[in-house]
Amino acid sequence: MTTPSADPLPPGGLLGALRLPLLSPDEERELALRSAAGDAAAAERLIAGHLRMVVKAARSYGRLGLPVNDLIQEGTLGLIQAVRKFNPDRDARLSTYAAWWIRAAMQDYAVRSWSLVRVGKTAAHRALFFALRRVATELRTGADALSDEVLARLAARFDLPKTEVSGFARRIAGKDQSLDVPAPDAASLAERLVCARPNPEEEACEHGAQRLWHGLIDRALSMLPAREATIIRKRHLTEAAPTFEAIGRELGISKDRVRQLEKRALERLRDALLPLAAAHGLPEA
Repeated sequence: MTTPSADPLPPGGLLGALRLPLLSPDEERELALRSAAGDAAAAERLIAGHLRMVVKAARSYGRLGLPVNDLIQEGTLGLIQAVRKFNPDRDARLSTYAAWWIRAAMQDYAVRSWSLVRVGKTAAHRALFFALRRVATELRTGADALSDEVLARLAARFDLPKTEVSGFARRIAGKDQSLDVPAPDAASLAERLVCARPNPEEEACEHGAQRLWHGLIDRALSMLPAREATIIRKRHLTEAAPTFEAIGRELGISKDRVRQLEKRALERLRDALLPLAAAHGLPEA
């Protein structure tokens, strides 16, 4: 497969490419066959000879407010793909075949660049995007300004539910807005967002309290008999607590005895922790 260089332009750059003479059908076929055989120079000549198509399409899509230079770059990528896949034996000119690839690349870029949130997922959504942009004057007053007749016509044209067309129109009616941009009431969007998470100061206090509790629990456990401390650690301080029966087998006692020892150990822990927590100003856990 042909692999054109990163810059398929002639020495004169884009302007030089635009001045290149149009290829005759025979020249185009010869270059296409050489390109398919792995001749990178032939592929670059085909690309350079059709860049005027890319520039023309970029000027058209530039009316959406997108940078023309970026559109030219995206369209050139589409043209390169067209050259790679072009078959001169199908009795069609490269310009006819490449036009679809160039437009598809620019349309995909336009939809991707419109919002950080993905606007459309299917070819129908991309086509609907451009149809809605053509009625942009109505969208400027809000997506609700689109009449039911327009929504119904677009829904029928693209075989989509009218509610989906309406929702799609709302998503593209406005561009992305930074959360730090001041709102009319002088508070930015970020300042008005409700966050359920604690702030850094609260998180630091919470982590400090947790570390203190862990230390107090370890201290209280050290006051228990070894067997009771083992039962508490296995039953309450591990992710997968074993059963009373399993602990009983390990300690050589019955499961009922394990249950009794756990109950007594929890009472002792509570009695030991309450004064320790009060001494450190901690709320009762």
